[in-house]
Amino acid sequence: MTGLPPADGGAVLARATTDGQGRLVDADEPLLGLHLRCGGELPGALAIPALREAVERACATGLKRAAPLIAQDGSEMVTAWVEIEPVAGADGGCQIAVRQWHTLPATPEDERVAARRRARLARQTAEFTARLDARQCVVVAEGHAPDLAGLAERMITQPARPWTEFVTIEGSAHHQPLHWRLLDGAPVRIAGSERAWRAVLLPVGEPAGAPTGFELHFVADTPFPTPAEIGASHGKGKTGSEPARMIGREVAPVLRQPIARIVANAETIRSRLMGPLAEEYSGYAADIAAAGQHLLALIDDLTDLEVVESAEFTTSPDRIDLAEVARQAAGILGVKSRERGIEIDAPKLGESLAATAEFRRVLQVLLNLIGNALRYAPEGSQVWIRLEQDGGFARVIVADQGPGLDAAQQARVFEKFERLGRSGDGGSGLGLYISRRLARAMGGELSVESAPGQGARFILSVPAASSAAAA
Repeated sequence: MTGLPPADGGAVLARATTDGQGRLVDADEPLLGLHLRCGGELPGALAIPALREAVERACATGLKRAAPLIAQDGSEMVTAWVEIEPVAGADGGCQIAVRQWHTLPATPEDERVAARRRARLARQTAEFTARLDARQCVVVAEGHAPDLAGLAERMITQPARPWTEFVTIEGSAHHQPLHWRLLDGAPVRIAGSERAWRAVLLPVGEPAGAPTGFELHFVADTPFPTPAEIGASHGKGKTGSEPARMIGREVAPVLRQPIARIVANAETIRSRLMGPLAEEYSGYAADIAAAGQHLLALIDDLTDLEVVESAEFTTSPDRIDLAEVARQAAGILGVKSRERGIEIDAPKLGESLAATAEFRRVLQVLLNLIGNALRYAPEGSQVWIRLEQDGGFARVIVADQGPGLDAAQQARVFEKFERLGRSGDGGSGLGLYISRRLARAMGGELSVESAPGQGARFILSVPAASSAAAA
């Protein structure tokens, strides 16, 4: 709300300043103490939710605001009156004045009841759930939303990374470590989903102590569209002649949830979150988790195979930056590359190559190509990702220092279920076949150049963005 200061005015009790990024750079007591007790730092992102929202509105409108502040730090309920005045200039920011300050003891029972209610609501409405350790790194993840399948796979295959590396926190350029209170309730964007999401962090452990871990839930503002809605959005309704996709529509949804639960439970046992465990049993749990992950990957591959081989399959081309897609793919596989001591040389910031293709499908292809390169490249080597334009096509080249392919292998590498003699790596032999089908569906091509002992260069070509589109 906006308005004039209280009728009795009152002296300024505290002053504070934020910068153009919304960070608190200096503050007087008692405002500073409340900010620190809510998990903030100085300088650092505003940790008092009501004050952060008021500052954001003042900066957005450029107008001075006067509003009541209501906040709680776990032990006290604070009510205050604040005045926020945007600062003109390139650096921006706001000046904050506090004119009233009242505190009351918080009611512990009410707080616990509210926390339980909030947790129950989050668990009922969430379409994606992950278990985090005390550093907010992913331990296990399980997704129910069809448009978050890629996120679940990335989290499951790349554990021990902060969950914030897998999503984009809207309106924030801050990176871990960041106090969990600053992330709880944050709006997030997730690659592969067009819906708006909100993160809910529920601390795990004794209420009086530091959390020993967290439950992470993603709650969407809107439900996932029904098949009829998807068909209508593409100008196609479901007809009786449409071929049934048994795996994607019937088998995969039934199998994914129980397998994901097996993986989650096995990871919980392996990481000893539930208590001490003999080393050999931890190893058994790791094997179970790995087998479950391979099954999930096979289900995903078979579902994708069914989709790309459908006569109705089309992509949704848009103007994209191939350099940005390549950087995202390299970032997603960064942990895997570091584990093997392999450096991914991705396009640098500022490098750009415009193309007309579907972002999600290009990312899917590049994840497959880079993942294969990491699998076959020797430890301590490099994987290069290069960009070039060739006439009307924009190209991404993924090159490795692996054993390479002879002419006969190059002729077979894109065939369905072809694994070139591999065994025990969990691969289905469908990745390159699906990737080439995706490339051709986008009006492009996927090819390979290689020689024995000289590594391999996989080349994804998609239509370059026209000058008219660029304008």
